Amino acid sequence: MRTTPRTRMTRRAAVGTAAMMLAVTACSSSDSGGGDDGGQITLTVGVFGQFGLEEAGLYEEYMELNDNIVIEQTSVQENSDYYAALLTRLPTGSGLMDIQAVEVGNIYEVTNELGQYFVDLNDYDVDTGHFMDWKAAQATSEDGRVVGLGTDTGPMGLCYRTDYFEEAGLPTDREEVSELWAGSWEDYIATGEQFMSDGPDDVKWVDSPGGVFNAVVNGYEERFYNAAGEVSYKESQGVSDAWDIAMRAVDGEMTTKQAQFTPDWERSVANGDFATISCPPWMLGYIADKSGDAGKGLWDYAAAPQPGNWGGSFLTVTEASQHKEEAVKLIEWLTAPEQQVRLFTERGSFPSSEEAIANNEEEIQGVTHDYFADAPIGELFTQAVDGIPTLIVGPRDQVIQEGLANGLLAADTQGLDGDEAWDATVRSIDNALDD
Repeated sequence: MRTTPRTRMTRRAAVGTAAMMLAVTACSSSDSGGGDDGGQITLTVGVFGQFGLEEAGLYEEYMELNDNIVIEQTSVQENSDYYAALLTRLPTGSGLMDIQAVEVGNIYEVTNELGQYFVDLNDYDVDTGHFMDWKAAQATSEDGRVVGLGTDTGPMGLCYRTDYFEEAGLPTDREEVSELWAGSWEDYIATGEQFMSDGPDDVKWVDSPGGVFNAVVNGYEERFYNAAGEVSYKESQGVSDAWDIAMRAVDGEMTTKQAQFTPDWERSVANGDFATISCPPWMLGYIADKSGDAGKGLWDYAAAPQPGNWGGSFLTVTEASQHKEEAVKLIEWLTAPEQQVRLFTERGSFPSSEEAIANNEEEIQGVTHDYFADAPIGELFTQAVDGIPTLIVGPRDQVIQEGLANGLLAADTQGLDGDEAWDATVRSIDNALDD
C-alpha cells in the first residue's frame, strides 16, 4: 500500500497573479444561487485546454435531452494555472464549479489528500465497471472512495510532417516511418540527427525537450514514485532514460527551445517550425487547431518506439456544488461508453472505457483523421494501448514532471550540460517538494 504524505494545502498559497485572478473571478453555483431560472438548473464545468466535451457537441446534446439543464463551461489554457487556482478555492468552496476536470498528474492528490472536497460517487450508485481497471483505480482512494470518472486515455504515438521528411530523404509512408524507430527511442533520436543534417535548414526535429521526456518516461511503470509511495525520481530508470534521450535532442540542437502549451510554442506549431512531436490522442486537436488550414494533409501519424500513456483526465463533482445529483448525472453521461466513442470520433480523445472499445470495435477501428492525411487513428490507437504499463501515480507527480521538463528547457536555452542541468533541476524539485 502507498503511504499518504501529509496534506499540503498551503503549498500553493502564493500562486501567480493570473491564477489568483481566476480564483477571484470564477463563479460557482454556490456563489450565484445555482444559476436557476424558471425551473432550469445551471451546471458549471471547469476544464483546461482544448478539453473536447464542448467542441464535440456533448453539452449541446445533453441540454437537448434535459431541457431543465443549462451547462456553462470555463476553460483555462494551461493545466498548471488551472490546478493552482483550483487548490486555492477548495478550502473555502468559493469560486468552485459544480464539475471540475482533473488531469491524471493531479488525480492522486485529489483522490487521496483532497478527497473531502469532492463527492464520493459511490453514494450515487455510479457504474464504474465499464472503465479500464487501471483508469478506475487512479480515481479510487485506498479506502474505496471514488472521486472521478475518466474521460480519456493517452496511448503514445508520434506525429510527423511528410513534406519535411520527403525533403530530408526520409520515408513518408506511416508504416515505413514507424519502422525507423521501432522499439527504440535511441533510433528516434538517431533519425533526428539524420534529419538535422539533411532536412530543411529552418526546421527542427522536435518541438520541445519536455515533450520528448514525457513520451519516454510514460512508458515506465515507475517514474517519480515507487510502489511504496516514496519519491524516487532520482533513482528511477524511467526518468534516467527519458532525461538522457531528451538531452540528446538538446545537445543536437534538435528542438525549437520552447515549453509546450505556451504562446511561443503555439506559434511554432502554427508556423511549422518542427518535423515531429510526441502525440497522444489529445495532441491531435492541438495540432489541427494551431496549424490550421496550412498544415492540413501535411501531418501524419506513426507508432511510437515503445508503448506508453501520456495524459488522460477525469471529471469530479465538488462538495460545494448545490446540484450534486444533477452534476453526477452529467459526468456519468459524459463519460458513458456512447459519449466516449463520440468524443473519439469527433475530437480524437481515445476512450478510457473498455466497453466503449469492445462494443464499438468496428466504429472505432474505422476512424480516420482527415487532417492527418486520413491516418487510421482508430486502428493505430487501439494497437498503441497494448503493452501500456500501469503507471504508479503519486501526489506530486505534476510538480516533479514539470520540474524535469523545465530543467531540460533550461539546458536547451541556457547551454547547460546534462550534469549541470540535472543538479539544478534536482535542487529546484526538492525545494518545491519541501514547500
